[in-house]
Amino acid sequence: MKLFAIPLTALMLLVGCNPAETTLGTASTERAQVRRMPLPAYFDCLRENKGIVIAAHRGGPARGYPENAIETMQYNFDHGVRVFEIDIAETRDGVLTLMHDDRLNRTSTGRGYVSDISWSDMSGLKLVDNDGQRTDFSPPKLTDALLWATETGAILELDRKKTTSFRNIAEAVYAADAEENMIFISYTDDEAAEIASIDPEFMMTASVRGGRDIAALEARGVDPEHLIGWTGTDRPDEAAWHRNALNEVESAFGTLGRAGERLDDQYMADGNGSEYQDLADMGLVMLATDRPLDAAEAMTSDDVGRSACEH
Repeated sequence: MKLFAIPLTALMLLVGCNPAETTLGTASTERAQVRRMPLPAYFDCLRENKGIVIAAHRGGPARGYPENAIETMQYNFDHGVRVFEIDIAETRDGVLTLMHDDRLNRTSTGRGYVSDISWSDMSGLKLVDNDGQRTDFSPPKLTDALLWATETGAILELDRKKTTSFRNIAEAVYAADAEENMIFISYTDDEAAEIASIDPEFMMTASVRGGRDIAALEARGVDPEHLIGWTGTDRPDEAAWHRNALNEVESAFGTLGRAGERLDDQYMADGNGSEYQDLADMGLVMLATDRPLDAAEAMTSDDVGRSACEH
């Protein structure tokens, strides 16, 4: 895989940002960038080449790396992960930030609700990893995460929390010129239609298990070319993945969930993880997982995808 580097400060000036006003400026002055084709073509390429892309749930937290942190995503990106699911909430004064829970308690040194805190206070908090250990990382703005994605070539799956709106998130995406670096997550056909009404060229996931579901969404303004079919977390559905592929729609499936119950833990119980490659062999194109590095180690189809669809 050939890597490219561009100066961070130059990127920020291009999108109208002051490097001194963003947390990214405190890190390296440049990063490696993966170049790839536009998102619809990229996912078509993965499907056509029997490749798979790993999506790290909540950014792929690990020991010392908390969920929903740019530093955590960079850690996983450096190990070959390309897609990162993140959670978007809004502070009291209207700043979009990365936070999964309504309350700050579990994942940060703060207390209370995200919607009750100002950005000036929230930005001074420290994030806590899944072992409950305080880190040196602070909650990031969505804008900084989007800029990081455009700089590296990563893809962010944007999971809207109830404190904000799809339109507010879309405005941040436009401001960062990050349309080719993000996928909206929808949970209902109404949400999918709302996203498409904002911009029919936004990539999105929606519940799809074949031509009938695809046609229903298309009737509501969703362009199948910009659609990834979400097929749940309960059990692999090879038949649905095949039906989606016949309609040139790629399928996503999640092995994530409650610790001890999720498929991630079942697959890795023997230390092998061969079941991850089985999913790719059955036609899965995007795997959402709580154990992205284990999945990457256990399969070869992610390497195939990078080789065929990145340059």
